[in-house]
Amino acid sequence: MTPDPLLVFDRDVLRLRRERAARRWDRQAFLKREIAARLVERLGDVRRTFPLALDLGCHGDEVAQALGASTTIDRLIRADLGFGFATLAQGPAVVADEEALPFAPQRFDLVLSAMDLHWVNDLPGTLIQIGRILKPDGLFLGAMLGGATLWQLRQALGAAESEIEGGLSPRVSPFANLRDAAGLLQRAGFALPVADSETIDVEYPDALSLMRELGAMGEGNLVAERRRGLARRATFVRAAEIYAERFAHPSGRIAASFEVLFLHGWAPHASQPKPLKPGQAARRLADALGTVEQSTGEKAERS
Repeated sequence: MTPDPLLVFDRDVLRLRRERAARRWDRQAFLKREIAARLVERLGDVRRTFPLALDLGCHGDEVAQALGASTTIDRLIRADLGFGFATLAQGPAVVADEEALPFAPQRFDLVLSAMDLHWVNDLPGTLIQIGRILKPDGLFLGAMLGGATLWQLRQALGAAESEIEGGLSPRVSPFANLRDAAGLLQRAGFALPVADSETIDVEYPDALSLMRELGAMGEGNLVAERRRGLARRATFVRAAEIYAERFAHPSGRIAASFEVLFLHGWAPHASQPKPLKPGQAARRLADALGTVEQSTGEKAERS
């Protein structure tokens, strides 16, 4: 059978890993806490309240914790792929697959998602579903890991695998790039789409500690076409050596970079500003630029 090109990630394995991660989540939640805090900070820039909101990919309820006593949201529903994480929520929660959202159209005023959508196979399709469950003029605000995440680890693993095993296989999962993010929002039908990124740098004792941490968070390699079977320990040991040679601080600790893409878009509504149609501008572009307007049939003469 020909592999489905849309099935980049093995979501059956993702579900199992999230269940395992939920058991000791407090020990691994630092990155999710940081991303949730930055997401809620951006929500604070929106001067309105939201009667009903959805936290998509709630993990250990970090978004709700970051909201604290804020009155921006009247009621928050949590959803997560993993049953274990749904049970950690301190409010109403459901088990839901991001690729098949079980909510009625125009149900929510706000959808938040922190550190979750980077594991979706069909991201445009999921964004379309999010737009569908938003009320008109509802807001989607998301934060997901971007393509520059763990670039140091990619380099070290690639070099080590070429040296030890004589070839390359997907060792770190691929994520979306910033330049594509706003376009994805627009394709999904969101109005006023905005995307930007921030980088969170984290220090670890060594690369092996980093890889163990990723596994404990449920954030290990999930590429469907990844190499099966046990990986050679020598490859990972060599990768740790290369990582230290290239990216260690003077203290001996190593740096790991996590790129976070922030997505911001509104469900369309008649009250939102729209671009003018051709010919409706109150002032000609040529006047603003201080040039002479020419028709498309005229050619400028060289002086």
